[in-house]
Formats: sequence, C-alpha cells, structure tokens
Amino acid sequence: MTLDDLDRAILRALSANADQSTGQLGQKLGLSQPATWRRIRRLQHAGVIAGRRLVLDAAKVGFGVTVFLGVKLATKGRISLEDFERAVGAIPEVQRIEHVLGLYDYRLRVVARDLADFERVLRRRIMTLPGVGNVEANVLLSEERRPGPL
Repeated sequence: MTLDDLDRAILRALSANADQSTGQLGQKLGLSQPATWRRIRRLQHAGVIAGRRLVLDAAKVGFGVTVFLGVKLATKGRISLEDFERAVGAIPEVQRIEHVLGLYDYRLRVVARDLADFERVLRRRIMTLPGVGNVEANVLLSEERRPGPL
C-alpha cells in the first residue's frame, strides 16, 4: 500500500491522540467525517494500523520501577526459542519481549512495585526459566516518548 500525505497526516494525528473522533480528525485535516472514516478503515484493512492501545502510567498504578533485562540463553540447543518466549511471556511483570541480535538473545521490559519486588521477580521467576544464562539489568531512570518517523 502506498501512503499519501493525507494518510501520513491521519497516522500522525492518531499517534498523538487515538481517542479523537473521526469528525474531529477530519475537521483538523479538512476532510468530511465519512471520508476520514473510510481512510482509517482502509489503513486498518491494509494492516498499517494494527490496533490501538491503552497506555498506562506504570508508576500511578503502583509499578514504580522499570528494568530492561538483557538475557543470554545458556544452551540454545536444549530449549527452543519459542519455549523460552512462552515461559517468559507467562510472567505478568514482563511487559515486552524482544528477540534481538547482539550480545544478548532477548531484551525484556520488566515492571515492579519497587527494587525489592523486582529482585523477587528476577530470582523466583526469570532466573528459574529453562535455558537462562547471563542476565544484565538496566534500571530506567526517565523516559521520553517520541512520535514515530511519520
């Protein structure tokens, strides 16, 4: 699918505020509500818009610590990547699982109530997963969200 300038403008506007109505969005872009709705539906059917998500402030819902873990599997031959992904995906504190190329095999985004809670998750849940070898933790100090390159 080829995106035109209007498609990109719609995507930028929805990235900034996915809650706005098609009428509000169309008014900002000089389109009618039905034309805006049709374009959004076309972008959804083409898979350009893959869904909408609710973004929570982790600290405000009781999770004050975010840690990025680099996980190197000890024995790739003994455990399949799918088995590791399924096991780590069952841990509720793991928000994101990224299979990466480089020093580590996986990068995990883990939230916890505090450092003691994170230590419990790390020791009792993550380090006990089959195949886990080296783990490196990086605690998130601050985060700035930026829109994508549209």
